[in-house]
Order: sequence, then structure tokens, then C-alpha cells
Amino acid sequence: MDAFQVTLIVATLLCTLVAGFVFAFAVVVMPGIRKLSDGEFLRAFQVMDKVIQDRHPMFMLVWVGSVLALVAATALGFGQLDGTGRTLMIAALAVYLLGVQAPTAVINIPLNNKLQTLAIGDMDPAAQAAARQEFESRWNASNVARTFVACLVSVALLVLLLRL
Repeated sequence: MDAFQVTLIVATLLCTLVAGFVFAFAVVVMPGIRKLSDGEFLRAFQVMDKVIQDRHPMFMLVWVGSVLALVAATALGFGQLDGTGRTLMIAALAVYLLGVQAPTAVINIPLNNKLQTLAIGDMDPAAQAAARQEFESRWNASNVARTFVACLVSVALLVLLLRL
């Protein structure tokens, strides 16, 4: 196995773990906490997000590593892949960056950061409801979109692995 193949395997694994992470939020975590009161919902999300904000080592390895491994696999594969494979590899990278990482940076992280600033216990029920309304639907819509894209990228990378 050469460096490209190893890097493609690592990129596929890490991108698929990211897909699984955002998928779990889309189908389990957010539907689960949706049933909580506004204050409980906001606090539950704050606590979960704080684990990520504290740069949990495994999360950071997977999230940042997925980008680095995919960039490396694309660079290493450029000379080894045929036209179709090269196009698929470049498309997977572009779609991952634009459809998973960019929405995370532009939508999800700013919403998370704003939520982290709230002193939920000091807010009245109307303020809690307003904060939740401002956060939940936009965060969920972005997460569902990035989940779909992350899954597509994982499939594309699996196709590339099968073609080797």
C-alpha cells in the first residue's frame, strides 16, 4: 500500500466519522432535546457544545483530521488517479469543504458561540423561548444539510477506495 492509499483510507474513515457525528445530532440528539423545555434545551445544548468548545482531543482529531487527510489524499492522488477518479477526488474535497466545513464555520459555530454567552438561569421564560427560536431551526437546518453532504462525500470516498 502506498502513501496515497493509506491517506485515502484515513480520509475516508475520518470523513465518515464526521458524517456519523452530524447524523447522530440530526436523528438522535436534537430530536431528543427537542422535548425539553426552552431553558432545559438551551442548557443541554450548552453543556454538549462545551465539550467541543474545550477542544476535546478525539473530536478535534476527527474533525480537523478529516480536512487535513482529505486535502492530503487529494494532493497525493492527483497524479495517481485517472480522469474520473481525479475528478471525483477533487469534487469530494470541494463538496466537503463547501458543504460540511463552511456551514459549520459560518452558521453552526456562530450560533453555538452565541448560545454559550447566555446566562440561561437569569433569563425569563419569554427570553428563553426567543433564544431557542433564534437558535434551533437555523442550527438544525444547517446540520441536516451538512449531514446529507457529509454522507455523500463518504460514499464518494468509498467509491474511490473500491476503484483502487
